[in-house]
This record gives sequence, structure tokens and C-alpha cells, in this order.
Amino acid sequence: MKKKSGFTIVEQAIEKVPAFKNVVVKLDRQVELRGQSKSTLNNYIRRIALLVQHFERLPEQVTDDEIQEYLVALARDPKSPSRSSFKHMVYGLRYYYRLIGLNKKAIALPSLKQDTKLPVILNAQELKALFRAPKLLKHRIVLTLIYSAGLRGQEAINLKISDIDFERNTIHIRQSKYKKDRIVPLSHYMAQGLKSYLMAENPHIWLFNGKESDGRYSVKGLSWVMREALKKTNISKEVSLHALRHSYATHLLEDGLNIVTLKDLLGHADITTTMIYLHVAQCQHVKSHSPLDTLYGKKPQKQR
Repeated sequence: MKKKSGFTIVEQAIEKVPAFKNVVVKLDRQVELRGQSKSTLNNYIRRIALLVQHFERLPEQVTDDEIQEYLVALARDPKSPSRSSFKHMVYGLRYYYRLIGLNKKAIALPSLKQDTKLPVILNAQELKALFRAPKLLKHRIVLTLIYSAGLRGQEAINLKISDIDFERNTIHIRQSKYKKDRIVPLSHYMAQGLKSYLMAENPHIWLFNGKESDGRYSVKGLSWVMREALKKTNISKEVSLHALRHSYATHLLEDGLNIVTLKDLLGHADITTTMIYLHVAQCQHVKSHSPLDTLYGKKPQKQR
């Protein structure tokens, strides 16, 4: 969580309003019981902590008029053109009010329309340029792996060496979003790259070691790798690390994979989430695979 003057936003809120500590504990317990991700919890808590700091009161003690004025200010914030601060605050408050039984206050919050923007997709030449850009083998491998398996950033840093099965050519993604496990195909190209990486880097436990307290790489670190790689290419599209996952999904559909199988590969809870990638009525059913194998043409021979 973001730090200021040596204290996190949450710690500062607790210092001003000690009762907020019980709120944090309660939210933590509910997220665990509902099987939601820790990132969801942290986002909600940070937003609520900002409001608690601002008013020096718990949200239920803030009047509706004060809440509305606060949200209007967030919506007009020029530093957040996508209104992300506003939207996340509404989501966090709605979750909080429902948690403590104040459904009327939750309903009174502004309704949020779903974004209708289509994801930005990188084409084959752009992907190849991106994967060549980093100087470090580790950086080239992690970007390629995220695309090849359609990983979320958090899923990539949570991978352990033991989650890669070179014999069965699979990747085991454990307890990801919605607390679900899933297994996705390991590209033959990716298997060769990972073997070279493991021999060169010799990581310990985690597939990608970093400076986190438990030895893992960080999502911020991954985003930095993506930004630095983009600077070395001619890619003019506005893309983030998540564009690699969007590209994975789109390219698999274009390769003929059906939408139901794609939903499972992406780990979506609802197929309507997957359907953003679907622009044709029906897709031919093909065997699950990684789009990295079709990106470079003929599939390489499997190494033993």
C-alpha cells in the first residue's frame, strides 16, 4: 500500500480514527469467506481509508450530502481522466455499506456504467518486436510467458518452478482470481525459452525471483519491464501489461478456438466477460494450445 511519511494510507487512517482498525479486520474476514482476491480487498481498504482520512470519521458517520460532494470532486479530478479514482471509491463504499447492513446507503450511491471500450490488441509484428526489446533474458521470458499463457500479472509472479510441467507441457495456475486453480497449455517455444532461462538464472522456488519480502517479483516490476520494452519499439498503441492477456485471448479466437474453452483458459467466472473478445457468431472448435506456437509459424520439435 502507498506510503506517506513512513506510514501507509491505512495506518494513517487508523491513527486518525482508531475504530477503522476493526473495519479493516472485518473486510479482510469477508473477502476470505467470499473467496475474493487480496488485491480486491487492498483496493477497497485503500479507498475507504482515504475517505476516513478526509472526514476523520467512519463512512457510516458521513452524511449523504458530504459523500456526494466528495465523489463529485473525485469525478472531476483532472489527474484521473478515466475517473478510475471515482469508480473505485464507489465500488469500495458500496461493498462496505452492504457489509455493515446499510443497503439504502449503498443503493443511493451513483450507478456506474460498464466501460464499452474494446481492449487494445498487439499484432504479430508488434509482439515479436516487444519480445526482442529487453536486454535481460529474464525480462524477455516473463513478457513472452504472460502472452503465451494469457496470464494476469499477479498470476505470473505467483508461479513456482514446480508449476511448470515440461513433460505434459502445462502450466498450473494456483488460487488466482475467484480462488480458482486452472491449467493452461505450455507453448513448445515457451518451454525451450524457460529451460534456457532456468539454466542461466537458476531461480529459487519462485519462477521469477525479485525483491518482495517472500522472494517473488512484484507486479510493479512487471509493469516497469513492459514500459521499458515498449520504449525500445515503434509501437504507438497505448497498451499496458494486461494487453498481452487481451492479445492472447483475441489471437486464440482468430486461430479458431471456441469461446467456452477460451473462458476456461482465461479463468473467467462468467462467459459474458470473455465475450468482449468475440466478434464472430461462431468459432471453429480446435484443440487448446498457446498462440505463441502460431506466432512464429511451424511448431518446433518437442525436446526430451
